[in-house]
Amino acid sequence: MKIAIHKSPGSFSDRWITYCTENNIGYEIVNCYDTNIISQLKDCTGLMWHWSQEDYRAQNFARQLIISVEKMGIKVFPNSNTCWHFDDKVGQKYLLEAINAPLVPTYAFYDKEAALNWIEKTTFPKVFKLRGGASSINVKLVKNKSQARKLAQKSFSRGYPFIGKIDGLKYRFWRLRRDRDFKSVIHVLKGLVRLFIPPAGTHLLPRQKGYIYFQTFIPGNKYDDRIVVIGNRAIAVRRYVRKNDFRASGSGVKGYDPAMFPNKSIQIAFDITKRLNTQSLAFDFIYNSDNEPLLTEISYAYIIGPFYDDCPGYWDNDLNWHDDNVNPQRYIIEDFINAIEMHTWKN
Repeated sequence: MKIAIHKSPGSFSDRWITYCTENNIGYEIVNCYDTNIISQLKDCTGLMWHWSQEDYRAQNFARQLIISVEKMGIKVFPNSNTCWHFDDKVGQKYLLEAINAPLVPTYAFYDKEAALNWIEKTTFPKVFKLRGGASSINVKLVKNKSQARKLAQKSFSRGYPFIGKIDGLKYRFWRLRRDRDFKSVIHVLKGLVRLFIPPAGTHLLPRQKGYIYFQTFIPGNKYDDRIVVIGNRAIAVRRYVRKNDFRASGSGVKGYDPAMFPNKSIQIAFDITKRLNTQSLAFDFIYNSDNEPLLTEISYAYIIGPFYDDCPGYWDNDLNWHDDNVNPQRYIIEDFINAIEMHTWKN
C-alpha cells in the first residue's frame, strides 16, 4: 500500500501525514497541481487531497482530477460522490431535492426577468446566498421586495466577488468582539490590509453572477446543529446565533452536550450519507416551529482543530453513543486505509 497525500499546511493533510508516520503506513507526498500528477500516481493505491474552495486552482480542476483518478482504479478522498457539490449551494439544491431530503425551501433563477417575477409574487423575508462561502460570509437576510430587486439587478450585471472583502472584515470584527484577544486584533488588522492588498490568487476566483439563490427564512432559530458523518460515526456541534443576527455558522459560540441533539437529525444525516455514498459529510440543520429538522447546506470539508476535537464522542449508525477522543481526520484516514485493504470503498 502506498497512499499519495497532497501536503498543504493547515489542512487535513497535517494529521494524515502524522498518522501514516506513527503507524508505518507507506505514503508519498505529491503535488496535485503538477501537470504530471497522473503519472505520479501510477504506483499508488490511494490519493488524499483536502482541497479548498478558496483556491482558484482547485476550483478550476479538482473535481475533474478526482473523477479521472477514480477511473484509474485508485481510491480517492474525497471521492466524487463526496465532493462534487462542495461549496456549491446551487448544486446541493438539486441533489437534496432529488433524494427528498428535508431541505429548507430553496429557489434558484438564471434569468433576471424570471427572478424579478418571482420576487413580486413571493413573501419576505428570504435568505440570499451566493453559491459559495463559509462562516456565513455571502449570506444576507432580505427583508423586502426592494432589497431583493437590487440583489437581482446586481446578480445579473456586475455580480459579486467570490470572497467579499467587506463581509470578511465584518466577520473579523465579530471575532474581535467575541474573543477580545490579541489574536483577534491581528486578525482584524489583516482584514484591513486585505481591503487594499487581497491575498494572492483571489482575483482569479470566478465572479458570482448569472444566477440568484434564495432560501425561505425560518424564524425563531437560536442555533443550528452541525452534524458530521464519517463512515459509521456522527459527531455534532451546536452553533449559537450571533447577537442581533440570524446566522450561526462562524459565530464560534458552541455547545457539545450529546443530550441536546435530536436523534432525528442524526438519523437523517446517516441516511443521506448512505444514499449519496459519501465518505465524510457535514450537515447544517435548523428547526421549524414544530421542531422538525431542516437542512440548509452540506460540506465535505471543515476546519481542523478544537472546534470538532472537543466533541466528547460520537454516535454509531445505530445511534449508540461512544465516548472518544474525537479526531475527524484520523477517522477519515482509518476508514480510507481499511477500505483499500478490504476493497470495499466504492468510488
